Amino acid sequence: MLAPYRFLGRRLGAAMPKGLYARALIIIIAPIVILQSVVAFVFMERHWQTVTRRLSAATVRDISAIVDLIETYPSDPTYEQIIRIAQDRLGLIISVVPGEPLPPAAPKPFFSLLDSALSDEISQQIGKPFWIDTVGKSNLVEVRIQLGDKVLRVLARRSQTYASNSEIFIFWMVGTSLVLLVIAIAFLRNQIRPIQELADAAEGFGKGRAIEDFKPRGAREVRRASATFIEMADRINRQMEQRTTMLAGVSHDLRTVLTRFRLQLALLRENDDVRAMRRDVDDMQRMLEGYLAFARGDVDEPTVKTDVAALIADVIEGSRRVGHLVEARFEGDPIVSLRPNEFKRCIGNLVANACRHGNTIVVTATHVEGWLTVTVDDDGPGIPEDQFEMVFRPFYRLDEARNLDESGTGLGLPIARDIARAHGGDVTLSTSPQGGLRASIEIPA
Repeated sequence: MLAPYRFLGRRLGAAMPKGLYARALIIIIAPIVILQSVVAFVFMERHWQTVTRRLSAATVRDISAIVDLIETYPSDPTYEQIIRIAQDRLGLIISVVPGEPLPPAAPKPFFSLLDSALSDEISQQIGKPFWIDTVGKSNLVEVRIQLGDKVLRVLARRSQTYASNSEIFIFWMVGTSLVLLVIAIAFLRNQIRPIQELADAAEGFGKGRAIEDFKPRGAREVRRASATFIEMADRINRQMEQRTTMLAGVSHDLRTVLTRFRLQLALLRENDDVRAMRRDVDDMQRMLEGYLAFARGDVDEPTVKTDVAALIADVIEGSRRVGHLVEARFEGDPIVSLRPNEFKRCIGNLVANACRHGNTIVVTATHVEGWLTVTVDDDGPGIPEDQFEMVFRPFYRLDEARNLDESGTGLGLPIARDIARAHGGDVTLSTSPQGGLRASIEIPA
């Protein structure tokens, strides 16, 4: 039994706007519209209809009295006294036309309350054949009543038979509603703007952009959320700075030890053992650099507008100089706001990995609809699909023919994903159309 209600709820939810500003407007506008509609309905049905029928009944009573005078005192063939009394005392302009039939009945208007009220009252109080004309914007209402061989023609002011203040009521009701809506929309926009600024600041911080211009504004709750966000951002920045400082100290100490190893090995006589130890020292140096690059992430690099096409061309040119076959294609606007050195390292890691295991590498970049997408395809051996996420774990290395990190530390792809996520995007893997591996970078631009 709940299925129809759930279906209706889903359809209604899909039709409703998703933005907070639009939903808040609906919350404000819907009660006003409903309230005004109810008030207008009650006024039209009770006040307007009641007053109109009472005015019409009073006018018909006056006409009925004139009809009685004409039928009771037929001695005056010109009816001058009755016409004078009707005009002076009742505010009606009358004339008696002998031998004139009633005009043919005109179609009744669908929404004319005056027409129906007058027709009902004449039928009840006078009970004679009649014809009325209430259509149009004239200030007069015409009523004709058949009195045997003559016709009584009555012209009455529309205000005598009709509650004319309804238009004024509707005008003021709609006018005040519009004024209230304008004030509510302006106030609501000022309340929503700090929330939008908070969302923009959070998005910018997620992309690694500075938030110096962001200040708490708006209502107390929004100010509290903004202040909490600023404190959180400061704590994250301090933590990253402390981590960078600590890693710099560790790097200095370990490099000092490795330098002493190199000096001691240089003083030894060259043999197989010395050469093996020198290779071990080189591996330690390379792994140390990889660890520091993964943990450091160039947190102090600012976000600037960068020509991504030129940046990709620079990475590819470096691979071509060492003999790799790399092709590149770019579509869309090449100017994107990002951290150029970090993003170059991200692309460089993926291209270097593809060059290590493939013969032909194709780099495709597109900048459309606010997203920058860079794909690196190769024709190498690829990796199993169940390993696509595993290889993003730090220090994770495959034992198969394809090792995803040239340095052998298992940090190439984790560094690339960490950089992409710092820009608000991600790095994903899939099977390349060339048969090897496809690495895709997607970041908002």
